[in-house]
Amino acid sequence: MSYQLTEDTLGGLLEKWAGEMPDHDFMVYPDRGLRFSYSEFNERVDKMAKGLMAIGVQKGDKVGIWANNVPDWTTLMFATAKIGAILVTINTNYKLAELEYLIKNADLNTLCLIDGYRDSDYVDMIFQLVPELKSSQRGHLKSEKFPELRNVMFLGPQKHRGMYNTPEILTLGNHVDDATLLERKQQVTCHDVVNMQYTSGTTGFPKGVMLTHHNIVNNGVGVGDNMKYTPKDRLLLPVPLFHCFGCVLGVCAVITHGVSMVITEDFDPLKVLAAVQKEKCTSIYGVPTMFIAELNHPMFDMFDLSSLRTGIMAGSLCPIDTMKEVMTKMHCDDIIIVYGLTETSPGMTTTRTFDEPEIRATTVGKELPGVEVKIVDPETGEELGANQQGEICCRGYNVMKGYYNNPEATQKAIDKDGWLHSGDLAVRTQDGFYKITGRIKDMIIRGGENIYPREIENYIYNMPEVEMVEVVGIPDEKYGEIVGAFIKLKSGKSLTEEVVQDFCRGKISRYKIPKHVFFVDDFPKTASGKIQKYKLRDMGAEKAK
Repeated sequence: MSYQLTEDTLGGLLEKWAGEMPDHDFMVYPDRGLRFSYSEFNERVDKMAKGLMAIGVQKGDKVGIWANNVPDWTTLMFATAKIGAILVTINTNYKLAELEYLIKNADLNTLCLIDGYRDSDYVDMIFQLVPELKSSQRGHLKSEKFPELRNVMFLGPQKHRGMYNTPEILTLGNHVDDATLLERKQQVTCHDVVNMQYTSGTTGFPKGVMLTHHNIVNNGVGVGDNMKYTPKDRLLLPVPLFHCFGCVLGVCAVITHGVSMVITEDFDPLKVLAAVQKEKCTSIYGVPTMFIAELNHPMFDMFDLSSLRTGIMAGSLCPIDTMKEVMTKMHCDDIIIVYGLTETSPGMTTTRTFDEPEIRATTVGKELPGVEVKIVDPETGEELGANQQGEICCRGYNVMKGYYNNPEATQKAIDKDGWLHSGDLAVRTQDGFYKITGRIKDMIIRGGENIYPREIENYIYNMPEVEMVEVVGIPDEKYGEIVGAFIKLKSGKSLTEEVVQDFCRGKISRYKIPKHVFFVDDFPKTASGKIQKYKLRDMGAEKAK
């Protein structure tokens, strides 16, 4: 394949830009006036890297980060990368049992955390899990439950029993000289694992996806090239950094193109709109629900968004009207859709800036350069032709190194020829565009008929009153499963179950018409904004009784 891949590492790229344009904005938090240039950020990263070395973090050690988009999230991402440690990203919504599983499964050496998020008190939770912290001297932790865990670090100036805090780590870094840091940097190669992200675990225990510099840096290059990024661009990033969308499509596209990054700690449509205006952002990311919240905000018209031109919408199906509104009202003519999975670093396919709005709303585009994509019969593995539905698979630089300590699951996901099997159903159009039609596991089987929720959702989106719709299978004694639709209405609109069913009648097959229609104010979502269909199934089963 003629596409030229880069062998750059994350740390190498940061140093390159810090040398070439030291005063250029790297990271801005507009709500608190915090601003780091590339050289200032690089300096802080080196201090943090030396601090981690001072507390004994070795090459290959796992450093967990449990925090929302706080400024030192990215500092740790680059500090661990420079010293060959592996950053393990932890979902901000995790509760005790999930955290316990991850610390054990990932063999965490160091855990970095904030005080808490939403209704969770992280400090209290870690004291519950690791009671030895309260009587341990920092750096001398011996936990019965977690034999690998050596350090806990609090991200901030507050002091907690048994934990380092950020100022202490930065001060300890003064005891490590630059030559020792340089030695460590020189041991890092682009094929080292730099990042471990846990799959959401909606179908069983989460698995640690091992991603290398080569995986995520090249994905950043491909996606950033697609949006024509240059150092003049300013990206507004309101999506969680612990997810591939934030730390790869966001941070890696930034660091490969010398872009400036404007971050919000959490998603708030008003803060997003204000930040675009204040920082004259040219690019914006989000899942469709975020864009819908911005467009529908009562103060939307008060903000000047004319600096915007591009961005990424990903994570779920985008209604065509929303895509058109983002392109016109938000000035994002060049917005693209990116499709992939954590296991594919994450981008596998993307639309292009010159594709029609319909193409961008109804397909996930074509394969990224350097990536091969095919659709196979899930039963036989045979490659399928145009317009035949099957499992979408990919092969290339972006395929993960594997699942941590889980060779069986790795073997199941990546076949002997190097193709990663996504578990998603798709078709390829005659023109080579891919359309995701659902998850293999989301398929509804009603009395032996296979029903794909995406097809019904696409049809119901034609109703002008509908803001969002999700279709799921609801258990049924007679048919095995029946179709249930959950609908969120646009503000001030009303519908009834009968009206929705009548709208479908005669237009889609009788067995596909939703037997139950539920109206909701919102949908259960993961911390990264993905809708949790399994929770909707449970709700549907309860309501249909």
